[in-house]
Amino acid sequence: MGCKHQHFTRLQFFILVLMINACTSSEPVLQANSDLFWPSAPEQARIAFVASISGPKDLGIGKGFFQWLREVFTGGVSRQLVKPMAVTVTADKVIFVADPGVEGVHRFNPNTGRYHLIRRAENKPLPSAVALANGAEGQVYVSDSQLDRIYRIDPGADFAVPIDLKTTLSHPTGLAWLDETASLLVVDTWSHDIKVFNSDGSLNRVLGRRGEKPGEFNYPTYVWPYGEKQLLVTDSLNYRIQIMDYQGNPVHNFGQQGNSSGSMSRPKGIASDMAGHIYVVDALFHALQIFDEKGQLLLPVGQQGSGPGEFWLPAGIFIDTDNKIYVADSYNRRILVFRYLGDSS
Repeated sequence: MGCKHQHFTRLQFFILVLMINACTSSEPVLQANSDLFWPSAPEQARIAFVASISGPKDLGIGKGFFQWLREVFTGGVSRQLVKPMAVTVTADKVIFVADPGVEGVHRFNPNTGRYHLIRRAENKPLPSAVALANGAEGQVYVSDSQLDRIYRIDPGADFAVPIDLKTTLSHPTGLAWLDETASLLVVDTWSHDIKVFNSDGSLNRVLGRRGEKPGEFNYPTYVWPYGEKQLLVTDSLNYRIQIMDYQGNPVHNFGQQGNSSGSMSRPKGIASDMAGHIYVVDALFHALQIFDEKGQLLLPVGQQGSGPGEFWLPAGIFIDTDNKIYVADSYNRRILVFRYLGDSS
């Protein structure tokens, strides 16, 4: 009886320790780095480095008791970023990161202090989650280029559900939701086009085809709504950015293959800030390049490395309504956060 009582007491103590650890939330360690700006002094600063996110602790998110208990007895998947490819932030500041390295999508919710790795039902993997887009009502869409499917993550959901699209896809990558037309845009990379779907999954239209002329594509990868009913498209192997309207009519394009600032080597993620500046992530430049609406280079940001504000094969980008800039720094296993300062610092 004595031994049984002693064993029970130790178990109680072990669980108590877990509960204390679980109830003690991590303090946020992310602070704006006031010493890192682009361009550097004495020029007026336009971009400031804010933070690096590699896992929940960087956002002050600890582990809940039941998560602690489950991982102690059964083990758990990594909560750290492994190969982040895309990032988005919802209106209520929940951060989602598509990560093929863990075959899922990380959800960081600083509001509730909760973290969750989202996969398909029954914990089936999302082996190649490569792009994300915010929906109209808090949902997040994710493309899986290996499964050739698009999935939806509803607010608070534990897993992603497949979208029943009325046509087949061939290596889908970039995504965008258009509120004005209630439609989902899917960059169908191996088909060299952008497919526009109605909210019921039916195909509305196809933008572009393979080619080198304006309005044509060669392995496009990312898309971003821009300005007054226009789109920014990364036309990757034409080494350019195309601006077109919602019907696919070309408006303007810029870029050419090269190895110097202002040209493009492997353009990937694309986004724009509230002032209309266009941000292009170039993986082989290990940098973020900022252009005006005409395609004139305004500012390069970053270089190859692993320090603050440096990149190693970056991929996706997202800019929120506060002009916070989130870049998936894939091979450094992190999200880098910057801020556009505007015309005055």
